[in-house]
Amino acid sequence: MYTRQPFSRRGFVGGVATTLGYLGLKPGADLWAQGLEPFPGARVASGLEDEYDDFAKLANNENPWGPSEAMLKAMNEAWKYANRYGYPDGDIADAIAAHHGVGRENVLMGAGSGEILRVVGLTFLQPGKKVVGVEPSYSSVYSHASGLRAEAITLPLLEDYRQDIPAIVSTTRRSHRDVGFVYLVNPNNPTGVVVSKDEVRRVLDEIPEDVPVLIDEAYHHYVEDPSYATSVPYVLEGRPVIVARTFSKIYGMAGMRLGYAIAPAEMIRRMRPYSTGTINALVKWGGAAALKDHAGEQRVRRTTLELRKKTTSQLREMGHEVIPSETNFFMVHVGRPVPEVRDDFRKRGVLVGRPFPPMTEHLRVSVGTEQEMDRFMAAWRQIFGGVAAAGSRG
Repeated sequence: MYTRQPFSRRGFVGGVATTLGYLGLKPGADLWAQGLEPFPGARVASGLEDEYDDFAKLANNENPWGPSEAMLKAMNEAWKYANRYGYPDGDIADAIAAHHGVGRENVLMGAGSGEILRVVGLTFLQPGKKVVGVEPSYSSVYSHASGLRAEAITLPLLEDYRQDIPAIVSTTRRSHRDVGFVYLVNPNNPTGVVVSKDEVRRVLDEIPEDVPVLIDEAYHHYVEDPSYATSVPYVLEGRPVIVARTFSKIYGMAGMRLGYAIAPAEMIRRMRPYSTGTINALVKWGGAAALKDHAGEQRVRRTTLELRKKTTSQLREMGHEVIPSETNFFMVHVGRPVPEVRDDFRKRGVLVGRPFPPMTEHLRVSVGTEQEMDRFMAAWRQIFGGVAAAGSRG
């Protein structure tokens, strides 16, 4: 079982040149740095495509159905701009601004929200500064902003897997002058647990008002919990809040890279010099179409939630502890080291998530298609039989 651990400080390493190179000059580095493998055990080299395609891919929280028909149509029509620099871009920045009710000056786009997270680090983590957050979480902010000679103060989750808001507040207040920003992933990855709107407001009201707060809402679209709310309205209030969003999840563009930040105009101006602006024409048109395709978005949301609830109910009926999730993935207690379990699944044609210390016996499973989830459950029964993992709660 997961146990409370004292907070840790992790130093950032490397050089600014390394980080800037990561942003635009290292193919495949994004997956490497996240601890993700496009094909666990081997890179997807020539000749391995068919084998990769045969796997049930439940490791990286992707939308298994890909872009909608409306998005594909828009992207196909944008091919005519492939050879141009100053091309019409579908008014993607205006579309994002209108979608959130903010001005264009409040929007910064990036090649995936991963770039946005690194841009925030480059902007606000001068040498000696610290980022305050929890662990496990989406740790790229702790590891990607290398070269800034900064530190991360990572706090443990509570026993119910929620983020420890009082500890985040007290730690930030105690280290106020050294804190570059506070980091909340909401819902959290890998647990799928939300930070309630009241808890978010508590953070903003109780930490010093000049400390920025980065809120990663990559899985916003899947949340059903009424205690949750997006933090975009705080931007309209003028609070120092940066909301990061991505098209990689519900819109199915993980391999195409489009994300953005919503923040006060002055913060966007500070961040902009660190962004690469390397978003291609097809992606911009696809993103603009995605924001208009409400039926496609709801179809993915509805199907994903149905399959997640069906699968987690089956696991609980078998006596396994599953953390309640508000995302397109879930964590289940397996009772032994995740790398061993992941290898067992891979042998059966199913790719599942990597380890997330200190939760070393909790397996993260992404929601795939109905066929993929059936394959997952078949493999689960072969691996675990009818025996619940030690310490699991039904």
